[in-house]
Amino acid sequence: MATAAKLKILYGEGDAEAQAATAAAFEKAGHTVQKAVGRKAVETAIGKGGFDLVVLGPTLSRNDRHHLPYMVKKALAGVSVLVMHADGSRHPYVDACTDTGASAENVLARIEGMAIAGMLPAAAAAGR
Repeated sequence: MATAAKLKILYGEGDAEAQAATAAAFEKAGHTVQKAVGRKAVETAIGKGGFDLVVLGPTLSRNDRHHLPYMVKKALAGVSVLVMHADGSRHPYVDACTDTGASAENVLARIEGMAIAGMLPAAAAAGR
């Protein structure tokens, strides 16, 4: 799967085992992935910054998937947020979401369709 640019992704999940396969798919697509397990680890990583995209996975609690996008945008205003297993279309701080049970390929396709700041310079250069 070709991507316009490689992204630095913070990928948060509530379960490390569930995180492994999807994180591997992100890395196989060429992205750099920092994994965080649990809300506290995600919040700590957000505080350090340096991400193009924050992905919040389905094994985080519903409350975490709702609360953490606010935290991301407060700390890192230009960073995009993708929430898996949610209807983010009604959440003002979620840039994209996927349906329950979406495959890693579906999530990667959704990422490629997003207007992520880290992807824009490479896309502009490709158009020259």
